[in-house]
Amino acid sequence: MTRQRKPVRRFLLHTILPPIGWRMYRSLGRSWRYDSRNIEALHRLIAAKQPVVGAFLHSRTFALLHYFSLPEQGRWILMCSQSRDGEAMTRIEEGLGFRVARGSSGKGGARALVEMIKAQREDRGLNSCLAIDGSRGPRGIAQLGTITLAQKTGSVLLPVAASTRDGWRWSRSWDRTVIPKPGATVVVQAADPIEVPAKMNDRELESLRQRLEDTMFELHYELDRQTGYRDEEPLRLSAAPITCPMNTAP
Repeated sequence: MTRQRKPVRRFLLHTILPPIGWRMYRSLGRSWRYDSRNIEALHRLIAAKQPVVGAFLHSRTFALLHYFSLPEQGRWILMCSQSRDGEAMTRIEEGLGFRVARGSSGKGGARALVEMIKAQREDRGLNSCLAIDGSRGPRGIAQLGTITLAQKTGSVLLPVAASTRDGWRWSRSWDRTVIPKPGATVVVQAADPIEVPAKMNDRELESLRQRLEDTMFELHYELDRQTGYRDEEPLRLSAAPITCPMNTAP
């Protein structure tokens, strides 16, 4: 019986659910009203053909996907989990117009990061984006993936925050995902771009990692205060040991 269920589950996840999920998400996203702040920073980089690595918190992914699928925000490659549920999410993201590399901090992350690096090197008009706290957290703690990606592709880091007062929160998820309600106003704000040196020693790398983490925390803290979004849990948890998702890169 178990063997019979697996093909059915695979068929549902790979074939039936993605187009339904894509249409539902696109419809929800089109109902949102965006309040964009300092997004000109991104548009200037795109106009200058400067590759970008967008940095964001995992908890705000749902609110940002539709925004960055809009043509005026450029072209992007994302990373998505290799899990079975990740297969459905990959097809939804591809339906939104994104290119997707499969992997996560738990499995296949190094291979996916290499794929993203190669993609950006081959297509200089392609940008990439990555959650600073990875796919498993700790919540709000910057890992090294975004910095490595920027280093290897000659990109600048662009921290981006999203917040809304009118949203649901998936409290059972490790990141406490924020889902804007239909018709919600979503505020999206970019910080100033962060230059990433091609070579850094360990002290410089840690300093940049901490700068990125602090920038993201301060940006979201202030934005949440302005929108009125409240959560009894902190944006940023205690730090855990930081390891690079890949030891070597092309």
